[in-house]
Order: sequence, then structure tokens, then C-alpha cells
Amino acid sequence: MELLFKLKQLQLKETFSIAYGNYNHRDALLIELSHQNYKGYGECVAIDYYQINLQSFVLKLKEIQPKIEVQKIIHPKEFFKFLLSLNLHPFLLSALDCAYWDLFGKLENKSFIELNQLPSENLVESSITISVGEIDKQIQKIEKSSWNKFKVKCKGLDKNNVEKLLQLNRNIALDSNASFTDEDCIWLQENIEVQNFSYLEQPRPIDQYKILKKESFANWMADEDCQDLDSLDELIPYYKSVNIKLMKCGGLTPALEMIKKARELNYKIMIGCMTESTVGISAGCILTGLVDYADLDGANLISNDYATGNFVDNGKIILSQKPGLGIELK
Repeated sequence: MELLFKLKQLQLKETFSIAYGNYNHRDALLIELSHQNYKGYGECVAIDYYQINLQSFVLKLKEIQPKIEVQKIIHPKEFFKFLLSLNLHPFLLSALDCAYWDLFGKLENKSFIELNQLPSENLVESSITISVGEIDKQIQKIEKSSWNKFKVKCKGLDKNNVEKLLQLNRNIALDSNASFTDEDCIWLQENIEVQNFSYLEQPRPIDQYKILKKESFANWMADEDCQDLDSLDELIPYYKSVNIKLMKCGGLTPALEMIKKARELNYKIMIGCMTESTVGISAGCILTGLVDYADLDGANLISNDYATGNFVDNGKIILSQKPGLGIELK
């Protein structure tokens, strides 16, 4: 097996504004695993909040490259056990895990969905993100869009803006990226109208969720608070829903475990994404038959996508039906 990796830059179609800052591009690391002329792809991106340094990932890949390249082709779940022994950051672990699933499926001539016997019909629709901005401009974007579901980013709580969004009578979620105060959260979860938002994501900074009440009008959704399998038990009294992102949890292999456990604990589940190319989004799309919500608009927000595969068309998940994760570079 051969390992190749390359740094890329994803250009955003327009400035992306969230509570943490404004972005015109995202740096990405593309990973390729190949064997017998078949190539599998995975990806991770640099996110300031998680203090990701892709240069350190490149150094790590150079260090572990000999160990990876001597591996025989084994089942991806066995390969993941090997990856765990390398002490990798979850973002890098995810890129390698996804690349191997893609390669393995192509070698077996079976899609990830076939290999794992996953549902592939009646897939949930993805939302599209409306970045932080003046409320009238955000509403204008919603009204002009051909998508049906929206995730509106906000920085802090403006009660008038909440009222304006609810009056639209559209499928809207709120994502404050941890910018709400305790008082904001109390007001929201005691306001019966708030149940008309599909969910309210990561209202408080990480580990500051004790003010939240699961049995309230707000469908609180954990993002940064929900990193891995272990966090699911701790969050039960506070969150109704969890956002599972492949990079956050370490790839497709642990995501399948998290989805299974989250179902057992009666959470609503979302498959989410960062700003990613179709390499990353293809991996997320194949899990949409298992979840309640999808937020997989990452590749729709960039102007220089370098891959084809599973994709999102006005919110509708389109599966390529090809082997592995169905990823091909342009």
C-alpha cells in the first residue's frame, strides 16, 4: 500500500462569518492510499477553534508512512485498530480511516453502504448555512434560496431576530457557535415558540452546558461538547440532539459506533461537516440513512472543489453508487 498526501486550499464562494471569525478560505490536507492501481481518498481541514496545524500533520505522516505502507490489505475495522496504535489527532485519524474505507471498497468492488448494509433510500435533506450577518440580509438569503432547510449562524442572542426568523415559517436551525449566555439559554428554553426551530446548536462554550434542560422547548444540539463515544453519557440530561462530525470523532469507523450508541440513548442525531471538499462530504453523505438531520453543505460553499463523488443538490443527498466512498479527483 502506498501513502501520498498534499496540502490544498479551499476557496470560499463568499466570506464565511461565524461567531469565531471571518474566513475566505480553508486549508485542507488530502490523503491518498493506493494499492493495485486503486486509490482511496480522505481529507481533513484546518479549523482555528480546534487549533489544527496541518504542517504538524504532514510531519506525523512522514513519520508513520513506513508503518502504513507495510500494512497488508485487511478489513477497515482492523486497519482502524492499527491506526489507533499510532496516537493520531482525530482529524488526521479521520482522513486516514476514510481513505482506507474508500480504497477497500474499490478493491472489493463494493460501496461503503453495501459493505455495512446501510439504508440508502429516504435520506434526510441537508441544511445550508447562512453565515453571521444583518438579519435582513440573512432572511433575504433564505428567501432567495432553492434549499428547504437552513442553519442560521448568530453571534449572541437578539430576541427580535429570533422573532423575525420564526415568522418566516421555514425549516430553520440556530447555531450560535457557543456565543449565548446562560440568560439567553434560559429565555430560549422557556419560550414555547422556540420549539419551531429544528434545533439550537452548541449554545454555550465547551463544558458549560449545565444550564441547559433537555426537557425544555429548545431542541439543544451538542457540537463541540460531543467529541466522542464517552461524551454521549455525560450529555444526557442537557441535550436532546448531537452533531456527529467525522473529523471530530476520528472517521467513519467510530462514527458508526457513535450513531449506534446515540440511538440507544434516544438522542436525535445529525451528520455534520466542516468546510470541506467533496472528498470529506462524500464520506458524510453515506451515513445520512442512519440519522435525523444532515448539515453537509461544506462543498457547496467552496468555488474550487477538486473531487467528485456523493454530493448535495439543493439539500438532496445524491449517492454515486460507486465502490468505496465513490470519490474521484477531478
